[in-house]
Amino acid sequence: MNILVWHVHGSWTTSFVHGKHRYLVPVTPDRGPYGLGRARTYRWPDNAVEVTPQQLRRSEVDLVLLQRPEEFDLACEWLGRRVGRDVPAIYVEHNTPKGDVPNTRHPMADRNDLIIAHVTHFNELFWNNGNTRTTVIEHGVLPPAAEWTGELNRLAVVINEPVRRWRITGTDLLPRFAEIAPLDVYGMSVTGLADHLELPPDRLTSHDDLPQHAMHTELAQRRAYLHLCRWTSLGLSLIEAMTMGMPVVALATTEAVEAVPPSAGALSTRVDVLLEAARGLVDDPAAARRAGTEARSAARQRYGLERFLADWDRLLEEEVCASR
Repeated sequence: MNILVWHVHGSWTTSFVHGKHRYLVPVTPDRGPYGLGRARTYRWPDNAVEVTPQQLRRSEVDLVLLQRPEEFDLACEWLGRRVGRDVPAIYVEHNTPKGDVPNTRHPMADRNDLIIAHVTHFNELFWNNGNTRTTVIEHGVLPPAAEWTGELNRLAVVINEPVRRWRITGTDLLPRFAEIAPLDVYGMSVTGLADHLELPPDRLTSHDDLPQHAMHTELAQRRAYLHLCRWTSLGLSLIEAMTMGMPVVALATTEAVEAVPPSAGALSTRVDVLLEAARGLVDDPAAARRAGTEARSAARQRYGLERFLADWDRLLEEEVCASR
């Protein structure tokens, strides 16, 4: 199939484009949010092809994969076809609902021209999808090349825009964990985070937007992974860390309660419990290794790439065949 898909979420798209199809990725001269093109910090196969809006008008497209509400009208304009009628469409919802939860109405609610594919069962449950058909295809990750060693008595965190998102990503909780061990924070717009939290440089180090393979190499050296998000969808960096064999200290919120077994480190809504668990992993490398083994087993069993791509192939074929 030829699938039109925007580069929105780097890690998720990296997994998606490892399928057997041809992926048409819009690119514009400014490489803005609707024309980012191929990833530069992730490794994508050659079947993910950059196309300009002008080229799309002449391209054969079997299915449109939408990820933002405005992409619907944009796809209609760029293709010169009615999305959902002339070409089938699937809307991938990556996020937890905002606003009047649990009554938040999905922007694609009550439609009969597409299907909403949620990435977690929690998201499908909490969004008000109206009468629109829904399904859930859980994440799948490429196994990182790095394997956990944990020789550094430091805790790792991956957060994008931790200052802007603050309580959503649990940024406000980081100083309490910095008392136990130095923190390494990876992600986009993490530079200057120690100053915002009024932490000395030796307690929190920022690593801004590293290439994925380089981040994995560094994560693998840290003793444990912190997942302190209060209200986000399930981060792929968490699953990747578990796949590498990292022990996890996680807030028991949203889909984390399904993804992280307590034996993988610690899972609780009590911050004091998580602080004690983090201290234990820092002090006892052998316990950290045992927890990491459990984390790896759970992640590889549930979030393998082959299962993810097989689930997507079934849905893609169903939607294309139904449209024909």
